Amino acid sequence: MKFTEFNLDDTIIKAIDDAGYEECMPVQEMTFPYGFQGKDIFVQSQTGSGKTAAFMITIFYRLLHDETLQGRTALIVAPTRELADQIGKEAEMLGKYLDFKIGVFFGGVGYGKQEKLLAQGVDIIIGTPGRLIDFSDSGKINLKKIGIFVIDEADRLFDMGFYPDIKKMLKKMPPQMERQTMLFSATLDDRVKHIAGSDMNSPVEINLTPDQITVENIEQKLYHVGTDEKINLLLGILKKDNPGNAIIFTNTKYKAVEISKRLAINGYNCEFLMGDLPQTKRLSVIDRIKSGELRFLIATDVAARGLHIDDLDMVINYDLPEHSENYVHRIGRTARAGKSGKAISLACEKFVYGLESIESLIDMKIPVEWPEDELFEADKSRGMHLHIEDETRPGGKRKGDHKTISRKKKPADRRPHEEKPRTGERKPSRAGSRPAKKEETPRPRQKERDTRPKPVKRPKPESSLEERLAYYSKKYGDTFETDMPQGKGKPAMSGKKGIVGKIFGFLKRKNK
Repeated sequence: MKFTEFNLDDTIIKAIDDAGYEECMPVQEMTFPYGFQGKDIFVQSQTGSGKTAAFMITIFYRLLHDETLQGRTALIVAPTRELADQIGKEAEMLGKYLDFKIGVFFGGVGYGKQEKLLAQGVDIIIGTPGRLIDFSDSGKINLKKIGIFVIDEADRLFDMGFYPDIKKMLKKMPPQMERQTMLFSATLDDRVKHIAGSDMNSPVEINLTPDQITVENIEQKLYHVGTDEKINLLLGILKKDNPGNAIIFTNTKYKAVEISKRLAINGYNCEFLMGDLPQTKRLSVIDRIKSGELRFLIATDVAARGLHIDDLDMVINYDLPEHSENYVHRIGRTARAGKSGKAISLACEKFVYGLESIESLIDMKIPVEWPEDELFEADKSRGMHLHIEDETRPGGKRKGDHKTISRKKKPADRRPHEEKPRTGERKPSRAGSRPAKKEETPRPRQKERDTRPKPVKRPKPESSLEERLAYYSKKYGDTFETDMPQGKGKPAMSGKKGIVGKIFGFLKRKNK
């Protein structure tokens, strides 16, 4: 079905033509008839299905034609900064011939420019929950004026812990009968159903199942491979298939940094993307891969949604995702808008356990290929130690050469050798004791323990006084005489008059 078959304004049709859109995607064709009437819509649709254009064109149409929305605002909530930014760019593209002011608001950047934009007035607000609530609490966004509310990637929002934030915003908005709410989600869980049931006005349900969207136009392939050979297989795949661009997904930010560095050493133009990067850096990396300046992107699931790259050749799951839904979102980066693409997954012994739930979700078995020896490429980074910890800190701080260092550090890299004796001498001198090297301290103790006679068995209660004194003499190292000088009543002591003397006196009194 063509866009011209709907009663759209010429300004919208012209922008659609400029964007290169010819025919409606299924989600758009099914959304427009209800959306243009102002009905609430609940859409279960996978990423890459054209839903952004579906709700943006609906918003433009209603703001132009519905008098009840005069002076009111449309609000779109997205789970990530990247998705919010992408929605903003598509909104600007589709509405470039309209007079609506569009603003994108998210964290990780200063408040100044965003506050200035709000002060000037915004018709369509796009943002992430945290920053939107900040502006709402400070009175800079009036949620009572919201006439159209869109929740994009609802399941992702709730997975990231934003469910309470969405509920908080809904409480501040007009009642559900006085606003249009459109909810888009890839999966149906209890929280999504609760929003649809309690905060929407009898929503029309549009369901596009995963196999209709992800499987049809994506060539999927899976290799079983050991963890220690994954990098070699990845290098072989990139060499053999030679994709023009690709996103490589890992399950951890540490692995994303590691793989990006190893690929760079092997001559591939690549960067990594993860949540800890500063927002300006994240947007810069995304712009570079979209423009073609950057060929390969290694990313965690922070980029699985909201990252729209035209004509992406390939998606590689270096790690099989631990959540089956993320598989669909990842591979949905390719084969967008009806185009074809390729998705390759490496199933190692660590993450292969998620394969069954993935295949159950997409309702198909992913074709398995067994790699030949020739597909394993030598890794030039093998044996190199990589600076990874510095890059996985919040903010992605880098120190020094962020690529590689030698396998072993020289002593001079840590502390000058001549300083070591001085450090060892300072501590004893403070205590007033004779300086001694640390390594010499345990030797006398070790020698005493090795040469010390085995202890005598503890005497029994019926043992004689002499046997008991012999035991304590052996135990404490004292020597003494047990002869009693006439008329004194005390033993004649020789050696130390310490604990043994006290013990002797106690035993003597006890025997009396």
